[in-house]
Amino acid sequence: MKIKPFKGIRPPNSFVEEVQSRPYDVLNSAEARTEAEGNEKSLYHIIKPEIDFPEGTDEHAPEIYEKAVENFRKFQDKGWLVQDDKEQYYVYAQTMNGRTQYGLVVCASVEDYMTGKIKKHELTRRDKEEDRMKHVRINNANIEPVFFAYPDNKEIDAIVARYTTGTPEYDFTAKLDGFGHKLWIISDDTDIARITELFATMPAMYIADGHHRSAAAALVGNEKAKLNPAHKGDEEYNYFMAVCFPANQLTIIDYNRVVKDLNGLTDDEFLQKLTEDFEVEKKGPEIFKPSRLHEFSIYLSGNWYALTAKPGRYNDNNPIEVLDVTISSNLILDKILGIKDLRSDKRIDFVGGIRGLGELKKRVDSGEMKVALALYPVSMKQLIDIADSGNIMPPKTTWFEPKLRSGLVIHSLD
Repeated sequence: MKIKPFKGIRPPNSFVEEVQSRPYDVLNSAEARTEAEGNEKSLYHIIKPEIDFPEGTDEHAPEIYEKAVENFRKFQDKGWLVQDDKEQYYVYAQTMNGRTQYGLVVCASVEDYMTGKIKKHELTRRDKEEDRMKHVRINNANIEPVFFAYPDNKEIDAIVARYTTGTPEYDFTAKLDGFGHKLWIISDDTDIARITELFATMPAMYIADGHHRSAAAALVGNEKAKLNPAHKGDEEYNYFMAVCFPANQLTIIDYNRVVKDLNGLTDDEFLQKLTEDFEVEKKGPEIFKPSRLHEFSIYLSGNWYALTAKPGRYNDNNPIEVLDVTISSNLILDKILGIKDLRSDKRIDFVGGIRGLGELKKRVDSGEMKVALALYPVSMKQLIDIADSGNIMPPKTTWFEPKLRSGLVIHSLD
């Protein structure tokens, strides 16, 4: 894998808590407006600039993207964002529920993305790609990082550990979720060279989160190369910003489903149809969470049910068909509820496991949804096996937490 250090654009320590934000795609415009209220330094003014316009303004209008550029320039003019003098790497640590994961902030290669060395496990949607491409193109920068996993490497772990014993450049707890965030700078030339060498020995990296941002960043880099008659291959636009974590430090949490109706069936008819492919056990009103592969839980009319897929209903030798998300999509959502396309069907919605199964219960009890389906989470090994085999996971399969904070480091394409 080809990586390089870069001159990060980032907030001085005294401003970092005001500047940093959640990623653009985990909240809507109204939520961003609320979070940024009274804070002119919030990165939302750059990544969700529609908050500077009246409510209801089309967030894809040309003036919205232009506002992002204006705000990005303003942040630099006012000294809320300052570019480092030296090309370097950064260590970014996140702590959630007492567990810390340590990532390296690097520039990954557009060529590695284009040739498939940076492996995907999800399909991207062209409209979402186009939105982020406009944002990268007009700002001439990767404002937000993408989230990669790399094969475990003890020597990289040791280098990172040496830095994390020192005083961090940033150290704060996000008010919204209570997760901790720290950043250190790797500026020693010997360490920088060694990290670059160690990544060069890796056969692949894996996109954990940020498929649309990765695609957009790589496509804009590729576009710039084609438009530059003097293109040599070492220009900054040939790289895009990623935070890379060792695979063994990452946890995928469940990604659950809620459905508006039972496709014309009564509760009893629905439960009866489930028994064709699952062992069904009524658990009562107490929340029941799946605890192993091929175990599911359903919440319907005030009761939880445990479902266990019967043998022979799935193919253990196929990396996609063995996934619980595939089993439940085929045997429950499609076969019984008539939901064929998870991406477009308006009868289904998805709930990240970070919200807990109580969120599923709430949405059913409110009458908004009729039934909830909870899944056992995918493992990192399954994700890597699927990416290595060139397969794509079904939509809404993986949920990584904690999310990367945006605004700690920005990468200019100049």
